[in-house]
Amino acid sequence: MRKITLIIVHCSANRSGSALRMVDMDRYHRSLGWKGCGYHYVIPTDGTIEPGRPEEIVGAHCRGHNAHSIGVCYIGGLTADGKRPQDTRTEAQKMALRRLLTDLHIRYPTALIVGHSDLDPQKPHCPGFNVIKTYHFD
Repeated sequence: MRKITLIIVHCSANRSGSALRMVDMDRYHRSLGWKGCGYHYVIPTDGTIEPGRPEEIVGAHCRGHNAHSIGVCYIGGLTADGKRPQDTRTEAQKMALRRLLTDLHIRYPTALIVGHSDLDPQKPHCPGFNVIKTYHFD
């Protein structure tokens, strides 16, 4: 089993209200030549927690950190016109993220829970909110 030291939260950089699901992310990532969805979990706007890559398989979501991380992505992250970054999480997504991150924290208690932007200065708006402050577990 991989040693997990990070749980990284992302947004998909889609317009608020997007109906995308994990299967859509999987299809897109495969079109890029990847082995499937780069995230381990995807959370659509209805708050469903959809599994992507199995946790034991290295993801493709944060350059330099994939080997030791779990990638979680919520669908959204842009305004309705698609022109500006915005925290577009629905209440259902917020609740699902809390449930999933709580479960992951229990299973990987020493892993830090961070946003993509905390690790990659090229992604300053991903996921669109302060993950460390929002999902701090003692």
